[in-house]
Amino acid sequence: MQSPTYLHDLLVSTIFTEGLDAEMSLWALGFSAMWIKGADLDALARPFHLDLDTRTPCYLSEILDHAIDDGSRWVAEVNGWIGIVPAHGDGEFLRSLTEGGRQALGLHMDINYNAYFDYARDGRTIVTFDPLSPENWMRSGDDPRALDHLMDGLRFQVSDDVEDSESISSALALIGRITETDLATDWVLAQHSRIRPIS
Repeated sequence: MQSPTYLHDLLVSTIFTEGLDAEMSLWALGFSAMWIKGADLDALARPFHLDLDTRTPCYLSEILDHAIDDGSRWVAEVNGWIGIVPAHGDGEFLRSLTEGGRQALGLHMDINYNAYFDYARDGRTIVTFDPLSPENWMRSGDDPRALDHLMDGLRFQVSDDVEDSESISSALALIGRITETDLATDWVLAQHSRIRPIS
């Protein structure tokens, strides 16, 4: 049986390879990612400032050095979804990506221990919540309970017995359920691409 923090721990061990400060974490780095369905890379190149001519095979474990060096983003395509790391952006940016019937997911963590999970569809924010406190009264959007049917068995920090890492693992598992993919084998451990920004 997998640990309840498995996806969080896998992401940390993948991004922070040997030789980095042992105190580094997703919070210290400031982690952000987006997944978009219904758009191809040509459509996403402009809002993400991607130079598609620089596309090179890349594992997620290799992206940190490249992102620091030249601003590269890790770009993955699975099951009709395109995942991008890092992918900073507020709710308005996420909504703008979904105009015309698209869907988008965002997970963002910052150095102040704020975390945000966003799901948008067709230009509207459907639900947004903090994975560390996703109580019903803390959710917002057009349909705050829209993803409840996919959250069975997931544990977020609504009590003292759930740690931050389990809440983030639950958010990552929810992304896997929405995209109908295995977040570990299809995304985190698989070879995809890195793309440099337009210079």
